[in-house]
Amino acid sequence: MEQQENKPQQDEATVDTGAEAAVGEVMPSLEESLQAAERKAQEHYDAWMYAKAESENIRRRASEDVSKAQKFAVERFSNEMLAVKDSLEAGLAVQTENIESFKSGMELTLKQLSSVFDKFNIKEINPVGEKLDPHKHQAISMVDSDQPANTVVSVMQKGYSLNDRVLRPAMVMVAKG
Repeated sequence: MEQQENKPQQDEATVDTGAEAAVGEVMPSLEESLQAAERKAQEHYDAWMYAKAESENIRRRASEDVSKAQKFAVERFSNEMLAVKDSLEAGLAVQTENIESFKSGMELTLKQLSSVFDKFNIKEINPVGEKLDPHKHQAISMVDSDQPANTVVSVMQKGYSLNDRVLRPAMVMVAKG
């Protein structure tokens, strides 16, 4: 019986030394803790530097893209306008004295130009009979008319808008009323 009583005591002692050994293994030295913290700090610093470099590259690429977009924004429009210029030059190169053929060539060229304007959403502002809108019209003078006051009576020069933004206001004459 004594042996049986001694065994539980030995087991308890073994458990105590095991706990002490586990505590010793779990608790790293200060030097190890410092090295681990330095490694982690270096990893964070490296990740931060990588992210900083990547954001600078993205910013630089975006700036280059904006610059290219500004330079070549009118490229499609320019290509379409070249055909109109070619038509005008061809019309001027014709040697015939016939006004009718000259006029029909000009009409075809105007139709071609109007097609380009439609393709790029350039709209005419021709406000005869409309109320004066200072955002779209520029009044040149006022004339006596049977129209209500500030109504556009005639257009001296058509205006144009691009995607509903005024490129050039229409120059108009308005009624005195």
